[in-house]
Amino acid sequence: MKRFVLFVFFLLLSPGLLMAQVQNHATWTFTTDKTSLKVGDVVELRLTAAIDPEWYLYASDFDPNLGPTLTTVTLKLNGTFQPVGKLVSVGAKEKFDEVWGGNIRYFVGKGLFTQKIKVVKPNPVIEGTIEYQTCSTVNGLCVLGSADFRFDQLKVTTAETATPATGTSTNTAEPATVVATATTNLNPGNNDSARAAVAVAPSALPTQSDTEQIATAAAEKLKPEPLPAQPGQNEDESLLGFVLAAFLSGLVALLTPCVFPIIPMTVSYFTKQDHGIMKAILYGLFIIGIYVLVGTLVSRINGPAFANFVSTHWLPNLLFFAVFFVFGLSFLGLFEIVLPNSIINRADAQAEKGGLIGIFFMAFTLVLVSFSCTGPIVGSLLVASAGGEVVKPIVGMAAFSSAFAVPFTLFAAFPQWMKSLPKSGGWLNSVKVVLGFLELALALKFLSIADQVYHWGLLDREVFLAFWIVIFSLIGFYLLGKIRLSHDSETKVVSIPRLILAILTFAFVVYMIPGLWGAPLKALAGYLPPETSQDFNLTSQRSTAAVNTLREKPKYGELFRLPHGIQGFFDYKQALSYARQENKPVFIDFTGHGCVNCREMEARVWSEAPVLQRLNEDFVVVALYVDDKTELPESDWYVSSYDQKQKKTIGAQNADLQITRYNNNAQPHYCIVDHDGKLLISPKNYDLNVDNFVAFLEDGKAKFRQLSTM
Repeated sequence: MKRFVLFVFFLLLSPGLLMAQVQNHATWTFTTDKTSLKVGDVVELRLTAAIDPEWYLYASDFDPNLGPTLTTVTLKLNGTFQPVGKLVSVGAKEKFDEVWGGNIRYFVGKGLFTQKIKVVKPNPVIEGTIEYQTCSTVNGLCVLGSADFRFDQLKVTTAETATPATGTSTNTAEPATVVATATTNLNPGNNDSARAAVAVAPSALPTQSDTEQIATAAAEKLKPEPLPAQPGQNEDESLLGFVLAAFLSGLVALLTPCVFPIIPMTVSYFTKQDHGIMKAILYGLFIIGIYVLVGTLVSRINGPAFANFVSTHWLPNLLFFAVFFVFGLSFLGLFEIVLPNSIINRADAQAEKGGLIGIFFMAFTLVLVSFSCTGPIVGSLLVASAGGEVVKPIVGMAAFSSAFAVPFTLFAAFPQWMKSLPKSGGWLNSVKVVLGFLELALALKFLSIADQVYHWGLLDREVFLAFWIVIFSLIGFYLLGKIRLSHDSETKVVSIPRLILAILTFAFVVYMIPGLWGAPLKALAGYLPPETSQDFNLTSQRSTAAVNTLREKPKYGELFRLPHGIQGFFDYKQALSYARQENKPVFIDFTGHGCVNCREMEARVWSEAPVLQRLNEDFVVVALYVDDKTELPESDWYVSSYDQKQKKTIGAQNADLQITRYNNNAQPHYCIVDHDGKLLISPKNYDLNVDNFVAFLEDGKAKFRQLSTM
């Protein structure tokens, strides 16, 4: 009897227990970004979740194979609208989760998802279901949920009547007042799309620290978190080297013929001034300030996308090629490049006024007059510092202008030094001609970058080397007096300095000649096209036998090749799949056609036997070019969760993968991962120490073996 009573009591109580298990920890609101539409317009549906304290909600855009349930939207298509793109998680947080074995993305406090649709008929009915998973940061409990929504009150007109008579815009900056009807499905028995379930979340998921920020998270504007600093990038060393190069460039600029004649003008001006030393210091500071201002302006308009555009797009590279080519011809004496006399005369007139204004315009005149010769050097520094940085261009221009300004400051302070200065003449013209040849050689570098990125096939490695060999040979003959241009005086006797320079130039030419047959030329690796672009290479015979080592054809194999005969892939997913079959770790090389340090690493580190052997035997290698402009079929396009921009090219998708999955946007960047793309050890960047790179490969291989045996 007692058992019967207990049984009846349990039956009466069990419905309440079951209902108590059905939980919902996200409240949804649904809005649109437009209040008035016409047929053919694209409208953005905004699905916003208010998440309970001590709970978080998974985003929609990480690896679905990791384990957690991603947020998804199912739209009921009825012919009145069409979906555009995928569901986008706006401003989700990201962390690496060791339990799931990958990066997860999630929201705390508030979550925002957007889905674009195109209206194809008047009065569309837009309805669907959003499914999601929320988890507790306190006890690890996870709950599946879903909510239905319906937009059936959007005001849509035909294209002919869409514009109001008042001329007001049909689009507004504020979200639409149209709110969808929302129904949260909490009954697991309704259907498959309206369900709720309870599970236990791994303890490695977001911790109590997330809970403490919930109150403020809902009020914050959602935005992607900044990328963390990456280990091994040697930023201080890179900046120091750049500053040194900029300073040396300033010293070289002093030798240009446009600069030398300004020294007498400087001396003449400052011999008339009182307190010469103080005004001379101001003169130097003004010169530095003008150059630094240029660097600052460039740095402020730059950004990562702009830097990629400048360094890899055909338009700026062809423009730089044309500028260097024109300056080269000018230095050789074909024509003169001068600023309009009206500009120089106005600056010079202001300089005659004296005082601080006069000193400033004296410095400004110096910059203007010397620009014909220093312009290419300054341009090279700004291109080298492109990358959206603020400090590097400013510091670089300061170093350049300091070297450039110091001699003028000294001549302004001590004008009597003018008497000991060598007179301008034939030696300055020789400097100008040599610089002209160098300008032509450097111009080819910009053309080469565009050629590699767009696969034009104009400047393969042997063609590039042939041009450089001829150009530097001409420099050598010119220094020996065997070549004389129309404005040169006859060289009857070769001075010792010219002879030494000629010897160094011809030695450089001899060094380059074996490169025509495939010699690696490691000292020039960062400046030459990659060895893989060379058609005739005597040193690559070993790669012929290795063509069939892969059991499947690499995707995009017709566009890219790995150096030194290494057999590998150029598609991330294909490499992971192949590595799973071979039970090997994956070596990811985030690289670029215009990446100087990438070529240097390949030539000076990858070519060494200990590295090359390990890459060939122990890893599945995949090279992902982040700057390639090859456009993919439209079916492969997607909208990035990082910047909400559509990724259409191979390079754009590889760059997006590097940012969103591996939190880095620098090249070269090397990652050793398992078959699911999970990092096995910390990534590595530019490092010419072969032993360090071998240790990096060994650590990755050991970690993979350790996990494989667990």
